[in-house]
Amino acid sequence: MELKHIVEEFTRIALTRPDVGFSLTSNGRDIFRLRKAKSLKFRVLDLMGVSVTGDLVDINAETSLVRVSGFLASPDTAHKTVANQFFFVNGRYFRSAYLHKAVMKAYEEYLPEGYTPSYFIWLEVAPESVDVNIHPTKAEVKFEEDSVIFQTIYACVRATLGRNAFGEGIDFNTEGRVEMPQMGSSFEEYRGPVTSAPAPPVDPAYDPFAPNLDFDAGAFEPSAPGKEPGSVPQGEPSPGIAWPKAPVGENAGYGRLFEEQQALQARAMVVKGRFIIAPSTSGVLLVHIRRAWERILYEKTLKALSKNAPVTQTALFPVQVEVGVASRILFDEHAEMLASVGFDITPFGTDTVVVNGVPEGYSCEPGKVQQMVQDILLILSDETSGVPEVVRAALAAKFATLGSVNAEAPKDAADAQRLIDTLFACENSELTASGKKITAVLSVEDLDKRF
Repeated sequence: MELKHIVEEFTRIALTRPDVGFSLTSNGRDIFRLRKAKSLKFRVLDLMGVSVTGDLVDINAETSLVRVSGFLASPDTAHKTVANQFFFVNGRYFRSAYLHKAVMKAYEEYLPEGYTPSYFIWLEVAPESVDVNIHPTKAEVKFEEDSVIFQTIYACVRATLGRNAFGEGIDFNTEGRVEMPQMGSSFEEYRGPVTSAPAPPVDPAYDPFAPNLDFDAGAFEPSAPGKEPGSVPQGEPSPGIAWPKAPVGENAGYGRLFEEQQALQARAMVVKGRFIIAPSTSGVLLVHIRRAWERILYEKTLKALSKNAPVTQTALFPVQVEVGVASRILFDEHAEMLASVGFDITPFGTDTVVVNGVPEGYSCEPGKVQQMVQDILLILSDETSGVPEVVRAALAAKFATLGSVNAEAPKDAADAQRLIDTLFACENSELTASGKKITAVLSVEDLDKRF
């Protein structure tokens, strides 16, 4: 974690002086080697990478109290991580949860819940209007007119987002599309003769409920002694349906195949990909699928972190994800721990990782893998410390939550039954690591009350 803090401080200093070259080396390896930048935007891109900052847009505003400048990243590049958010005042880096809310309030219509954008905002104010001595590390400041600064930043960010059309727009590109003719008032004159669709033959005397007098009962089943030809005993299928007879001899197992499938379907049923319903001895069992996965993955991860061999699912096509230099360092520092739970992630360059495999149960779909990398960064950024057993349990809970979101729902009754069997093989099948209920049973009495 020490290297991570060094990189953070290096980044803050380098952003204040794009006219100066900087370099950072660790254990003989170059982490940063920055030349003098042509502009502040080039310095931001050199430090953060294109995938982190995306399409940066300029932000500019000036009032009698404050001048605002800097860059905003496209909402498309927002992640769940909270890094790459910078405020500077008169060339000094500072943190401000209050002003961060102003930015987030302006972005709220453009981002899904839980995501945060990258931004780099410089403020210039009169030196006497800001107090930089309210925090021991001088990482926080106090403005005389906090509310005015808040409103200025909010208005400036919102106007910039609107001006750059980051919202949904109308696609006017018609290349390759079928051109639809427009019908004018003279269409009837030129359309020519109209050909009607042929009408299907109709027998007005046909009665679908009349008995089928042409039916030969003897052809369906041979007459038994004491049974009139064509009669149907009560409880037997109607002779109007050609019911298949049970196979005999070498094909006798053919019918049992369908009986087993029908029995399996009767044991478990998936509802909307969120719940499993299955009969139980006392009524109906309900299983919350995501929480079931969370419990299963929690116990698997806990065993893996306790030095048991993990199971890694190799991706058919490795997924390359650009994460930025600082985040790449986190993957380097925690490579052994990630491998212990089944992740096969290797470095590529100075700011990219390649995901070659994921723990069993995780999805290898590229979009989900990229989101998974961002979630892993959240876990690695949390500086958990304490007793090793407590640390392992905390990490296992976080990875289990991550895995349950990426896990796929059962596709059929067989998958659902396997998930139920795996869940009940866990040490605790009733609650997740965070204490949420996984299963519920509706008794026959509960069902009776609903009718």
